[in-house]
Amino acid sequence: MDAFFASAEQASKPSLRGKAVVVGGLGPRGVVATASYEARVFGVHSAMPMAQARRLAPNAAYLVPRFGFYRSISEQVMALLRALSPLVEPLSLDEAFVDLEAGGAAWDEGSARLVGEKLRADIRAVTALTGSVGLAASKMLAKIASEQAKPDGLVVIDPGTERELLGPMSVRILPGVGPATGDHLRRAGIHTVEEIVEAGEDELVRLLGKAHGHGLYAMALAHDERPVVAERETKSVSVEDTYDVDIHDRLRVGMEVQRLADRCVRRLRGAGLSGRTIVLKVRRYDFSTLTRSETLRGPTDDPAVVREAAARLLESVDTTGGVRLLGVGVSGLADYTQEDLFAQAAGDLGELPEEEPGEVAAEKDEAPVERRWVAGHDVTHAEFGHGWVQGSGLGRVTVRFETPDSEPGRVRTFRVDDASLAVAEPLPLVAVGGGVAASGLRPDSCSHPHHP
Repeated sequence: MDAFFASAEQASKPSLRGKAVVVGGLGPRGVVATASYEARVFGVHSAMPMAQARRLAPNAAYLVPRFGFYRSISEQVMALLRALSPLVEPLSLDEAFVDLEAGGAAWDEGSARLVGEKLRADIRAVTALTGSVGLAASKMLAKIASEQAKPDGLVVIDPGTERELLGPMSVRILPGVGPATGDHLRRAGIHTVEEIVEAGEDELVRLLGKAHGHGLYAMALAHDERPVVAERETKSVSVEDTYDVDIHDRLRVGMEVQRLADRCVRRLRGAGLSGRTIVLKVRRYDFSTLTRSETLRGPTDDPAVVREAAARLLESVDTTGGVRLLGVGVSGLADYTQEDLFAQAAGDLGELPEEEPGEVAAEKDEAPVERRWVAGHDVTHAEFGHGWVQGSGLGRVTVRFETPDSEPGRVRTFRVDDASLAVAEPLPLVAVGGGVAASGLRPDSCSHPHHP
């Protein structure tokens, strides 16, 4: 899924089509989650500090993510993939592998191409977004093919051509080669995949260790035997917030940990899970990160138990100098709750507070930017209908009133407490002008190792 968040926003907001759009945390410490192609022209890219993005593209539209909206689109695409094969491996909202042979959908290059083209057409029809597909004999190569297919394309890597294709590519193209490994290889004079092969397996083992060296050398030879795994077991549930200004007050740190514990339990319950191990994460003013954990006698989804455990863990952490990030998680998951753990919490069990209107979930490590009127989020007005927040401040909120199938809408400004204005749910996307609203969905596709 290429520039997925930004493409989905362009599709749902007619006034942003063809414009630079940046999605991410809007606070001083926010980072870019996704930038549209139009924004990338100015050098904006994902994981960039939002302050730097604003300097590069001051006239772009800056929006807070709508994760629920993106998830709903992702689920539509995943359903299309599961119709092709029982072996679908979602890696995130914007990436998935499919074993086409397992479902009998494809058995040679010709049938694989037909499946890929039909998938792209189905994505266009169902989501109003375009898609690109990569087809190859392994997961690694399918991923590379999907990148080559962008935007709105299909690429097949023919068996027997893999080594020639990979040779001149940067070592960073290989799975498991991040910035640290890439720098380590570069210092050894290894910049391309072919140079990994030339260096030899023994040298890779010497540089990176036995397991990593063996694995990387095999990848450089285009050997990737990793199967498509249909179900990935959830190992933990967690939430975390990054704060615009370091928190120095110990009392407020404690209150934030309690709030995060409640949010974590809401997410835990929403997944129908409970857990035995409570985890606290603290990133201090100097960027040092501390993690503390406590394992209970059995699994729980009781907010009071999680709050108490998180508070105990916080007691062992020195927050002198300030805190820039806090997180609470639960691991050791189970699909049941051990009732006698309730006794660990003093007093009543307590009810979880409701989510605040407009609160942004912590998937992107970003604290809520607005309590109610969040840039890019949906609203409705008693007179003007559906719209989205362009910005707010000084007691005012600016709204552009438009829908996915309307013309670019008009902008109006209201008092933040205007009773006629309310938070709304996103509207579904629709095709525009016989084409598509925006480009963006790129599910990677992978076949069995014995056919394209």
